[in-house]
This record gives sequence, C-alpha cells and structure tokens, in this order.
Amino acid sequence: MAKQDPALSSLFHALADPTRRSILTRLAEGPARVTDLAGPTGLRLPTVMRHLSVLEEVGLITTSKDGRIRTCAIVPEALNPARKWLDEQRAIWEARLDRLDAFVMNEMKDRE
Repeated sequence: MAKQDPALSSLFHALADPTRRSILTRLAEGPARVTDLAGPTGLRLPTVMRHLSVLEEVGLITTSKDGRIRTCAIVPEALNPARKWLDEQRAIWEARLDRLDAFVMNEMKDRE
C-alpha cells in the first residue's frame, strides 16, 4: 500500500461528515456567526462547536471572536491537497481506461 499522508487523511475525515460539509457549503456564501451555522443543523451548540473544531483543526475554516460573537470563514485553499489527490487518482484511472480501450480495439481489429 502506498505511503499515506496523515494530513490528507484528516482532511478527508473532516469532509466525511454531512454536517461539516453543510457548514462548509454555508460558509462558501460568506462568513457566518456560529449561532447562524448551528440553526439549520438542528444540533445543540456544543455539538456544532465540535464540528467547527474539526474543520478548524484541518485548516478548512478560521474563526474570530468579537466580544461574545464568534464568526467563522472558509479557507478554500485548504481543499487543495484533496483536489490534488483526486486529480492524481483520476489521471491514473483515465490512463488505465485508455489502455483498456486500446487493447479492446486491437482485439476487435484482430477478429475482423
């Protein structure tokens, strides 16, 4: 098995949860207060804070506090390692499928 990148695994772990993905979707529209992020989830604030903590640990969001209000913002470039890995996997599979296609085409020509 190929050497695994622990940071990439943490990133995919953070993205694996639907609540965290919905929070990121909301933050893609712009920064939001924690209470505004918690509302649509239907979860209690401490649970939402744990999700935000996971997202912040992998660098997908930043938070700032102004008085009693904590605001979150997405960090889009934090998705680059996942995008790069997916692009590499896509290239590997496309190359394999191209070779399979060439093999099948040659086999069909030989049978004609």
